Amino acid sequence: MAEKTRYSDEELQEFKELILAKLEKAKRDYELLRNTITMGDGNDTQDTSPTFKVLEEGASVLSKEEAGKLAQRQQKFIQHLQAALVRIENKTYGICRETGKLISKERLRAVPHATLSIEAKKAQK
Repeated sequence: MAEKTRYSDEELQEFKELILAKLEKAKRDYELLRNTITMGDGNDTQDTSPTFKVLEEGASVLSKEEAGKLAQRQQKFIQHLQAALVRIENKTYGICRETGKLISKERLRAVPHATLSIEAKKAQK
C-alpha cells in the first residue's frame, strides 16, 4: 500500500476545530495581557495619585515588561495558528516542510501549528 501523502478532509476538519479552539483561547489570553500592560481594565488611582514608592514603581514597570514579552509571544502563537488554518485550507497541513512526510497526529494534537516532524526537528539540532 502506498504511503499516505496528506490527511483526509475529515482529519483536516478535526485539526481545524482543535486549532480554532486554541486560537480563541490564545486571543482571550492576549487581550488579558494587553489590558494588563495598558491598565485598560483598571479603575484605580495608580495613574493619578502621587507616589514616592520607588520600589513599587520598579516592580510595576518590571511586571509590565514581563506582560509585554508574554503578549508578544502570544501574538506570535496566534500568527502560527492562523498560518496553520491557511495550510488546512490549502490541504498542505501536517506535511513536514523538510522531509515532505506526514507529521504524526500525536505531534499535531500537541503542537497544532507544527511544520516539522520529530525526525526533522531532531536533525536540526
